[in-house]
Amino acid sequence: MTIQSAFTFITGALGDIYDAREAASIAHMVLEHITGLGKLDRIVHKERTLTPEQHDALKHAIAALQRLEPIQYITGSAWFYGLEFKVTPAVLIPRPETEELVEWVVKDAAGKSNLHILDIGAGSGCIPIAVKSALPAATVSGADVSPEALEVARTNSRELKLEVSFFELDALNPQQMQALDKYDIIISNPPYITQKEQAEMQQQVWGFEPSLALFVPDNDALLFYRHIAVTALEKLNRGGFLYFEINEAFGKEVVALLQGLGFEGVELKQDFFGKDRMIKAGIAG
Repeated sequence: MTIQSAFTFITGALGDIYDAREAASIAHMVLEHITGLGKLDRIVHKERTLTPEQHDALKHAIAALQRLEPIQYITGSAWFYGLEFKVTPAVLIPRPETEELVEWVVKDAAGKSNLHILDIGAGSGCIPIAVKSALPAATVSGADVSPEALEVARTNSRELKLEVSFFELDALNPQQMQALDKYDIIISNPPYITQKEQAEMQQQVWGFEPSLALFVPDNDALLFYRHIAVTALEKLNRGGFLYFEINEAFGKEVVALLQGLGFEGVELKQDFFGKDRMIKAGIAG
């Protein structure tokens, strides 16, 4: 099988699952992963025959895709904020919307010195590592409850040569939260999808990504926001800021929660899809 015929084979195998454009995009990612060749090189060498090992890898990839496994878990990587991150089923796949949260933090922090920044629920480490890439002088940390996720995050920090310290933290454990240091900025993209919303989600998400990082009880959708915000009131330095990624359905509720706790200048922002997606709240200077 040549590289060109492999591309046709992949798109045909995925035709009942994805539209033509998405199937083609996935086919390109699979072939780059299998052959190590970029798109231009694959065009130049389109008649090159796959090795037996590459052919086996192709068959395994197609079988996984037909089980609706996300392509990022198959290739083991995902791009975020211009950086290539290792991803495994222990961590969420980074989303483009979350890049907007990082951009907001970076824009607000530009020109400030001696910043200490913490990301709670770091997963793959995409948020704190991306922040560190844009704010190299800042001291950046990331925390997560999952040891497996922390292993992935530390690997990404090391391989991307961006120094971020990671540590284990249960955001719902008051004693652990109370032991945190002081920070100028706290960021979190916590679990925020209610159980009843699962029925509306793609199986590629709920069937493979870690439920620990996705779901909250239907009767307490603001669980993580409340715990993290209460801690941030004590752990943010004067003039500090708290940034959240949020469930689009609970923007007003999170704003009310933060205002009720005494945060100042609470701002709700939409993502590029026009959905309520992120919130900033400040501590008086």
